[in-house]
Amino acid sequence: MAEPLRILVVQHDPARADMMTDALRQAGETDVMVVRSDSRLASRIAQMRPDMVLIDLANPSRDTLEELTLASAPIDRPVAMFVDRSDPALTRAAVEAGVSAYAVDGLRPDRIRAVLDAALARFHMFQKMRTELEATRAALEQRKIIDRAKGVLMRARGITEDEAYALMRRAAMEKGRKIADVAAAIVTASELLQ
Repeated sequence: MAEPLRILVVQHDPARADMMTDALRQAGETDVMVVRSDSRLASRIAQMRPDMVLIDLANPSRDTLEELTLASAPIDRPVAMFVDRSDPALTRAAVEAGVSAYAVDGLRPDRIRAVLDAALARFHMFQKMRTELEATRAALEQRKIIDRAKGVLMRARGITEDEAYALMRRAAMEKGRKIADVAAAIVTASELLQ
């Protein structure tokens, strides 16, 4: 059985906080912490290190969303927000802050599990996309360095692009290094010699 999520509930009203805690426990989540104020939310999230944050506010302020952004909480963990009424500007601000699930029409105990699941799924999807984007950017940077190194070798040795690549590949194999590392060394050496 998987460990329960460490869930931080942000709720001003003690009765609503108790209702959320009870609903979460009924949904199988037993490690629930409650914060009664959204001030200093960033430091509280950093200190408590929850797996997920649930915010139930009738009308969350821009300060709350700014605190979330400052805490980098939506990047580190899923955040689900329950609000009583729809506000297009607030919805946009919440999404831009990285809120994983935004439920309008307040909190109902029967919706908590579904919102948790949606927030987790969306968070993992975006986390996967961020990882893929970082890998793509790294590959593109490596490709640029390899192309620059090929150009350096082509000019220095008067060889073709394929020959320059083969030369770098052979050097990488002989030294047990990645071809991007060999290319970076060639580019660095070339810059030092200019």
